[in-house]
Parts: sequence; C-alpha cells; structure tokens
Amino acid sequence: MRLGVLDVGSNTVHFLVVDAHQGGRPLPVFSHKAELHLGDSLENGKLSRSVAVRLRGFVTEALQIAEDKGVEELLAFATSAVRDASNGDDVLASVRSATGVDIAVLQGAEEARLTFLAVRRWFGWSSGKVLMLDIGGGSLEIAAGIDEVPDVTISLPLGAGRLTRDRLVGDPPSADETRQLRRHVRAEIARRAGEVTRLGPPDRAVATSKTFRQLARINGAAPSGEGPYVRRVISNAEVAELAKRLATMSSSERAELPGASRGRAPQLAAGALVADAAMDLLGLAELEICPWALREGVILRRIDALAA
Repeated sequence: MRLGVLDVGSNTVHFLVVDAHQGGRPLPVFSHKAELHLGDSLENGKLSRSVAVRLRGFVTEALQIAEDKGVEELLAFATSAVRDASNGDDVLASVRSATGVDIAVLQGAEEARLTFLAVRRWFGWSSGKVLMLDIGGGSLEIAAGIDEVPDVTISLPLGAGRLTRDRLVGDPPSADETRQLRRHVRAEIARRAGEVTRLGPPDRAVATSKTFRQLARINGAAPSGEGPYVRRVISNAEVAELAKRLATMSSSERAELPGASRGRAPQLAAGALVADAAMDLLGLAELEICPWALREGVILRRIDALAA
C-alpha cells in the first residue's frame, strides 16, 4: 500500500510518501520537507502563532501531495517540540480543524521504541544485543535490547536544538558556556546510564539522526549520495575531538564543513557534546550510522499491524 508519513519534528517537518507491504522494506517515492524549527519558535513555553500558521500550511501542502501521489493512508506524528509546548494540543487541534489531519504526539519512550525497531530491522537478528542513540532537536533517545522491543528506553531533554537555544548564547559560545553545558549533559546522562550498562556491552552500537550523520560526514564518512548501504562509523575519540573543535567555531564556519547544513550548523556544537558524553558514559568506542530512524519505525509498526 502507499503510505504518507507526516513527521512534525523539532527542526524539520517532513512528508514522505512510501510504498510499503508486509515482508518488504519501505520504498520511498516522494519527499517534501521544510525547516520550520518549531523548537526554536517557543515563546514562554508556547509555540508561536506564526509557526502554527506555517504548520497548517505545510499540512495542507502535504494533503495535496498525498492526493496527487495516490496515498491510501496518512500517518502523522509530532515529537518533542509539540510535546513540550504548553499550547501543543491547541496547535494540533487547529491543524485538525483546518485540514482534518489528526497528528499524534509521541512520548519520548515511544520514540525510542520505534526508532529501535527501525534499527533492529535494518541490521537484523545477527546483530545480537543492540544499543541505539538518537539525538533529535529536542531530546536524546537511548534504547537497548536483544529483541525488537527494547529492554530499556530512555528519553532525555538533551536535544541539540534545545540545548543550543537554552544554553549556548554566543556564536561561537564562550568557553564557560561550553563547560557548563558539558557538565549539565554528562550529569543528566550519568543519572540514567546504569539502566543501560547493567545489560552488559552491546554486540552492536548504533546511531541515528541528522546530528550523528553530520558528525560522521564531517569526520570523513561517505556522503549520502553514495547510498544507504555504505558502512559509516564514527569513534568516540573522533566525536570527542569534534566536540572541542566545533565549540570554537561560529555557525557560519560550521556550515562550511562537509555534510553540515546551514540550518543545523548552529546546533552541531551542542550535538557533539551530547554524542561525546553518551558514548563515553555508556562505554561505546564506536557507533555505526543507521539510515533508518523514527519515520521508518512508524511505517514498520503500521505494516506489522496489517498482518495482525
């Protein structure tokens, strides 16, 4: 069947059309996205009126694309920016009233579970015990386990966009800002690290998300144009060095690095600090980049339900 997937993220709102069927991998057909930066539009804990209008406009565009492309079913979800906004439900209600599209708000643990499902399916059962990290705009998700349902799921408010907005004012940030953020991130992760490490070392440690993909690309990983099947990895030593280096650069300087997008360049320093802390505290020497993430997890869960 042809599915339309509307992903309302903290940085980007993405509409993806895929052909999906039981027993097969989801095949992307068409992609449309816009960087609305919902997380950055929060004013006193609320999504701004202007971004709500832009979101309604994007959903209207997505509905037209869905009709043009022959989409049979629409899956729509939102993550931390909407989840954290005090008026998030009101904004989604206005979208539903204007477009008829009901956008579900995923809780952090559910994000982790669905992303883990995508990672497990991508790498397969031969990967054994898997540990997954995903740095989004608003939150960090961690999941680990040996089955398709992880044994542990953790969601922390350590997204690259959130931390940049709240704690890195300078461009580049001051040494004190960077040091304070590093302490904060490590303390937050350390509180929960034992839940993961008590499971023992993973057979495969995996990273998803734009943050990790860009860090790996900056460090020499193959560009996306070489396809999803090229193995891409990044070590803790490389991430630690990038965390130091990116914190001394301005956003415009980061945007000139290979693989770094101008829209996400401001968040890269915070993202690298989170990546370094997570790898260090969880004892991960290397991470392999997975091309599938939350969107694919949502699709796979829907395909599974068709056979139930």
